[in-house]
Amino acid sequence: MKTVVVKGKSVTPSKIICVGKNYVEHIAEMDSEVPDEMVIFNKPNSAIGDALVAVKDEPLHYEAEIAFMVEGGEFAAVAVGLDLTKRQTQSKLKKAGLPWERAKAFDGAALFSEFVDLPDALEQLTVKLDIDGVTTQHGGVELMIYKPAQILAGIKAFLTLEDGDIVMTGTPKGVGAVQAGANYSASILNGEQLVVAQQWLAK
Repeated sequence: MKTVVVKGKSVTPSKIICVGKNYVEHIAEMDSEVPDEMVIFNKPNSAIGDALVAVKDEPLHYEAEIAFMVEGGEFAAVAVGLDLTKRQTQSKLKKAGLPWERAKAFDGAALFSEFVDLPDALEQLTVKLDIDGVTTQHGGVELMIYKPAQILAGIKAFLTLEDGDIVMTGTPKGVGAVQAGANYSASILNGEQLVVAQQWLAK
């Protein structure tokens, strides 16, 4: 089983719950429509990776996200995550009305920094992604359609959350294809204060 680092200790998540279509401008750049209710899909533990790759059967797309760790049924820690997507496969599956697992749940499809303590309030949390020093994605709770408390309640309404589970909260605009050799520097900010950061050199 794959592990992540939470406040300096290794933790084995049982699953990763992801919220899709949670930022209006990202929905627009995907030429999609705002859904009537929260979009939720899962990634298995085996999707947790430690390296950012540009191609797995087809080019991969990056999506930087605020990720929360669950403990006692509540959000207890935060990390920056990359949700990696086989966009061509996802488009084909969407058109056919089929599930997304082949495009979202493959091995190495989720990357995370260390999970650290939450700030006292979550309203000012943002995710930022720089590629070779250029800011490509920047957005956070203020721009979310569903805020963290709504996400937690919506998931718990139908799914049991176990200690160590990870919730990924959606991505702001600016997604694109991973380029081999590029440096991806992702961070979570609380206002102007850095909360946690992680760098990946794409292979």
